Parts: sequence; C-alpha cells; structure tokens
Amino acid sequence: MAELTNAVSSIVLVHGGFVDGSGWQPVYSILKKGGYTVGVVQNPTISLTGDVAATKTVIQAQEGPVILVGHSYGGAVITEAGSDAKVAGLVYVAAFAPDKGESVAKLIKDPPLDAPVPPIMPPRDGFLFLDPAKFPASFAADIPEDAAAFMADSQVPWGMEAVNGEVTEPAWRTKPSWYLLTIEDRMIPPPAQRLMSKRAGATVVEVKGSHAVYVSKPEAVAALIEQAARATAVAGNARASKERLTTA
Repeated sequence: MAELTNAVSSIVLVHGGFVDGSGWQPVYSILKKGGYTVGVVQNPTISLTGDVAATKTVIQAQEGPVILVGHSYGGAVITEAGSDAKVAGLVYVAAFAPDKGESVAKLIKDPPLDAPVPPIMPPRDGFLFLDPAKFPASFAADIPEDAAAFMADSQVPWGMEAVNGEVTEPAWRTKPSWYLLTIEDRMIPPPAQRLMSKRAGATVVEVKGSHAVYVSKPEAVAALIEQAARATAVAGNARASKERLTTA
C-alpha cells in the first residue's frame, strides 16, 4: 500500500525565451526552504523538441511525481513535456499554453490592435533577440534597473525552430493545471493569458506584476506552485483511497 503524502515534493522549473534558468533562483530558494526537491532546466532554446528533451531529462532525475512549472515560452515546453508519466500537474507562470498544432509563433501572430508589442528584433542567424534598450520596460518593468539591464545584456538567443515548434499532445488536456496571470505584462497581453488559462481549465491567480514576475514576486510564484503540489497530492490520495476500498 502506498503511503499517503501531504504534497508532491518534486518541482521542475522551466525558463522561457531570452533568459536562462538562473532567473528562477528566488523561487528555487523559497521552495527549497519549504522542503521541496527542485530541478532547474537549462533549455538550449534552439528547438521545441530539444527543450522538451532537456526537460524530460530533469523530470526523470526527480524522485516520485513532479509538478512541472513553465514561464513564458517554457509554457509551450511543459505543455509538450508534461505528457511524461511522472508529471502530476502543470503550473504556468505568465506563459504560453498552446493547444495541439499550435506554436508560440501562431499564438502571437495576430495580436489585438491595442496590445503592447514586444520589442522583438528581426531574426539574426535564425535566432531572435529583444531590443536591449526596450527590454526593461517590456520584460522586467518591476525589477531594479541594474538587474533589468543585466537581463537585457545577457539575453539567450531564442531559436526560430523553438518559436515555430508545434505542440503534438497538450498535457493540460489530461493533467490538472494552475496559471499565474500577470496583469501588467507587456510581453504576453493579459487578455491572451486569460484566454489560454481558461481554455486549459486552469486554476488562475492574478497578480500585479511584469513578465519577469518570477524575479519580482517569487513569493507569489512559489505559493501557487505549493498550492498545486498540495492539491495534486490530495487528488492522488483520494484516488489511492478509492482504489484500496475497491480492492478490499
């Protein structure tokens, strides 16, 4: 008989485009202090296929069920990688949540006329960058200027194959999901976040924050992840109890 637990204890964090996994450090520290095991994926951000493979490698290194967390483009990665049997739930942080056949490129193709336009520069050798001068206001308006400037100058190239990579089987159709919606986001408009989170049937929490909410408000991000870990464990415990009664 499996022992009942109070929470899923393994978390895997997946970063988005233009940045790397180091931005998760504030969230990582909170979760570690809370007793969680935390894996941080360093996506190459060259192709969706490659990023999903990198994520699954980290998932397999964890013990027991996993809560899979994605920020921004990382949402597309966890939507595809979340089909892994070890994944118990998904947490989207100001993230894309594509459906089958959708890519980030398709989701951002026709923005509303009044939506803020991310300062994406023309592709360079098959990769995208944000205009460094406009990066802070668009991506990280609520973090210190020096930190935002460093993020702008240390951008990770985002490959067109990643941007155009299409999801084959969206995990949110079969796994429970949570969504942290950032109402001051100037990269993924809040209305787009609302549509994607509603479509996914996610439990939504709205916060006043920029696209870099995982840096500026790590407590809110960690709290939602912990909520997902507890809720997923409760659901699993209920299923285990039902199975025991059925087989008794």
